[in-house]
Amino acid sequence: MPGYLSSEVDIEGRVRLVMESALTARDRVGVQDFVLLENYNSEAAFIENLRRRFRENLIYTYIGSVLVSVNPYKELEIYSKQQMERYRGVSFYEISPHIYALSDNTYRAMRTERKDQCILISGESGAGKTEASKKILLYYAVTCPTNDHMAILGDRLLQSNPVLEAFGNAKTLRNDNSSRFGKYMDVQFDFRGTPVGGHILNYLLEKSRVVHQNHGERNFHIFYQLLDGGDDDLLITLDLERNPQNYRYLVKGNCPRVSSISDKNNWKVVMKALPVIGFTEEEVQKLLNIIASVLHLGNTQFGEGEEGDTYITTETQTSNLAKLLGVDGSALREALTHKKLTAKGEEMISPLNYEQAVSARDALAKAVYGRTFTWLVEKINQSLALKEEIYHSSKDSSVIGLLDIYGFEVLQQNSFEQFCINYCNEKLQQLFIELTLRSEQEEYETEGIAWETVQYFDNKIICDLIEEKHKGIISILDEECLRPGETCDVSFLEKLEDTVGSHPHFITHKLANGKTRRVVSREEFRLLHYAGEVNYNVNGFLDKNNDLLNRNLKEVMCQSDNQILSHCFRREEVIDQKRPEMAATQFKNSLMKLMEILMSKEPSYVRCIKPNDAKQPGRFDEVLVRHQVKYLGLMENLRVRRAGFAYRRRFEAFLQRYKPLCPETWPNWHGRLVDGVSTLVNHLGYKAEEYKLGRSKIFIRFPKTLFTTEDALEAKKPEIALTLQTSWRGYRERAKYQRIRRAVIVIQSGWRGMKARRRAKRRRQAAELIRRFIKGFIYRHEEYCPENEYFLDHVRYSFLKNLRQNLPKSVLDKSWPTPPPSLVEASEHLRRLHMRNMVIKYCRRVQPEWKKQMMQKVVASEIFKDQKDSYPLSVGRLFLDSRLEREQINLKVIQTLGSDKVQYGVSVIKYDRRGFKPRPRQLLLTNTFAVLVDRTKIKQRIDYAALRGISVGSLSDGMFVLHMPTEDNKQKGDAVLHCSHVIEVVTKLAMMANKTSYVNINPGSIRFTVARGKEGIIDFIRGSELKVAKGKRGHLLVTAPRINAT
Repeated sequence: MPGYLSSEVDIEGRVRLVMESALTARDRVGVQDFVLLENYNSEAAFIENLRRRFRENLIYTYIGSVLVSVNPYKELEIYSKQQMERYRGVSFYEISPHIYALSDNTYRAMRTERKDQCILISGESGAGKTEASKKILLYYAVTCPTNDHMAILGDRLLQSNPVLEAFGNAKTLRNDNSSRFGKYMDVQFDFRGTPVGGHILNYLLEKSRVVHQNHGERNFHIFYQLLDGGDDDLLITLDLERNPQNYRYLVKGNCPRVSSISDKNNWKVVMKALPVIGFTEEEVQKLLNIIASVLHLGNTQFGEGEEGDTYITTETQTSNLAKLLGVDGSALREALTHKKLTAKGEEMISPLNYEQAVSARDALAKAVYGRTFTWLVEKINQSLALKEEIYHSSKDSSVIGLLDIYGFEVLQQNSFEQFCINYCNEKLQQLFIELTLRSEQEEYETEGIAWETVQYFDNKIICDLIEEKHKGIISILDEECLRPGETCDVSFLEKLEDTVGSHPHFITHKLANGKTRRVVSREEFRLLHYAGEVNYNVNGFLDKNNDLLNRNLKEVMCQSDNQILSHCFRREEVIDQKRPEMAATQFKNSLMKLMEILMSKEPSYVRCIKPNDAKQPGRFDEVLVRHQVKYLGLMENLRVRRAGFAYRRRFEAFLQRYKPLCPETWPNWHGRLVDGVSTLVNHLGYKAEEYKLGRSKIFIRFPKTLFTTEDALEAKKPEIALTLQTSWRGYRERAKYQRIRRAVIVIQSGWRGMKARRRAKRRRQAAELIRRFIKGFIYRHEEYCPENEYFLDHVRYSFLKNLRQNLPKSVLDKSWPTPPPSLVEASEHLRRLHMRNMVIKYCRRVQPEWKKQMMQKVVASEIFKDQKDSYPLSVGRLFLDSRLEREQINLKVIQTLGSDKVQYGVSVIKYDRRGFKPRPRQLLLTNTFAVLVDRTKIKQRIDYAALRGISVGSLSDGMFVLHMPTEDNKQKGDAVLHCSHVIEVVTKLAMMANKTSYVNINPGSIRFTVARGKEGIIDFIRGSELKVAKGKRGHLLVTAPRINAT
């Protein structure tokens, strides 16, 4: 909405004081909204308003809801975190224009309306588009709610910028950091407004820059960053030298260094950003191999034989190139000097002449770099993608899109790239007009005001001229590229003259009149865009539109063992005989999809302007600015916004601000708001054609009416202020004086007397104290006497006070303050008493159960620490009094045991001595013996006195063996048992039998006695899972997994 529109009423019904007060400073700083320009049809007035604000470092101005930004070419103190908080949650027009205001307004609209938003940033190279998108992303990263995962996502969003700039930006004549591709980024937010994902679409990378740059321009930043910032080992690995002048692809522009760019520092930033985004070290190396291969490819030179055939003269260069690309060297040499043709199903190999070989080499370089850039964007998208395992549904998510796209370009020589760029801007202008008119019409309908038809230039005629099927320039270009026979750029121009020559927005040298013919060459055609006339040179149009790579070069690249290149060059591409779409058609289709995306969202606009070509702060080039104002369509924007009413305001805000101007509304209006506003404007003398009242807003047609009202308010303010000040100040000062006078008299009299008495008393006490202290110090070495009692008492008191504050807090703390000579013995007594007291307190706090637990843990540590793998896991687990409930032990067994009570019980697996068949048993421990129980029957009794030893394996298994005397006929041999609580069982058994020293930890195997003196063996090995089975040679094989103790 135009003017300073905002929701000015807060939750308590109070009306905010908004920024109309800035209108009074308009003579110095201009108006904050171009809609309030009186002469809105004057381009000179528009530019003068920009100039005024630029001089005051006010680089942002509104055209309604559109933000116009002028690049200051210097750092301004308006982007701090405090500034972000200042604009956070504040209505759009409440404070001065700012990129943060537009960012916050878009974010709040997304959250409140639950509808996707987008911000369209446009302007020419060097106008500050990329910086504007960075500021928006930074605002969301800082101000949006977040958690650890979202903080990582925010870092990735921010770190993706230097990576994309390194690979997609370059130094041009107009901008040291020019984006040579269009970028649309979606930032996805969940229902809480937290950023949860992102996605980037890239458009029309300027691949021709890889092989050619104009004088004074550079190739993409990454090449210079690699050479300047890469360490020596890396350059040796890539077979590169630091001097960029050694590489043909970097010397075309004759500009290897730029004073405003530190390639070395930028290299560090990029290398730091890649791991944050999610690149592995291997992927980074593969990526750098590709970048280096492009440089080597540019240095690949050709010679021409006598018969016109071509051969490579730089064999060493080609070998390095093949190694970096991960392809076969001989196949690469063959593909660079020959092409494969298919005729009637048969393949033929044809040699290339010198020009064709150079063209094939450059086409390969452009294809490798362009496809690698597309892969890079896909990789970044993977790291920014919404994680479904964290957010199971994206239905509740909303999106804010950022479109950072090249502005309208008019260069000395305009080619295919400028044609596509300007076509894109035509589509965006068409979209802007359509959406702006629609939003205006909706507001008028909401307020019940008749819609007035707006006269504007509809650029659909130009869009149709470019994109119309079968008749448009793109269709004609595609037809000419596909036409058999000899085709060239001039034949394309002739075809244009025949097909669209009668179009009012199309001119060529042949079709122009005498005056125009002098500025349009025979190889150019002119389009009359909405932003102005542009001459396009057709040289290179067909080659750039074809953008084809020889089939045999594709076949070689498909064989690459570089995973990035094998992803970029698919085998299906070689097999598929279908011709790919032309570059212009691809761009048109992607642009159509972009238009669909933007139409589905609520748009906001940032129009960036470059004040001068020299990149100097404070310099305002009026001719350059006027040119940009024209091709950005800003005057057209303003005319659409001003077609109806320049200013609109909610009733309550308008009445609150201007009610002092009418006696009937001042100081308060108690009727309906609409009646109050009507009374006010009638008193001010508004004419019927100057305003209209809607359902909730007043609409003022002319800025002059608003300025007159504002000036009247400013003139009225001194009168109102003077009346209020006169009465209030007099009353306040008289009352204040009387109160102060009475209070001062009372306070002074009492305070002076009390202060004098206190001072005399303090002096007497101080003198006496000093005398006693000095005297005590003199007699300090004498026996305790009246002369030194105060001093010695003070020394003792000081020591005891210090001791009280610094007593040891635990029995392990052995520190103790140093006592004075007179208290050495007492200090030692106190130290012993304190230590004994701490020990007693500690012992009292230990419960009997815990004491028993600690004793068992100590014994377990002595037996198993550093001996058995499963011991660390048992340390934190309490030993239980029994692993069997009383109900689990058969009553018949309890009766059989008689007076020997079960102290501990646990379930075990007993393995037969023959065949090692597992049988479930219960191991019950009493005070004098242990028994193995099978349901109701005691199978084996083991007297502690007869127990010869306990053997345990060193792995994480639960096997243990109870060794019995061989001469005891009652025993059937050693008991082989398995228990999942082996540490606990063995510890309790050893303590009850008083045979902790009889426990043996065997690392490899355990030998045990079978009946009749025979011997058995248990072998222990590591494996993936716990398994007990009979192994080879009749041994019992125990497999135990490795346990990682944490």
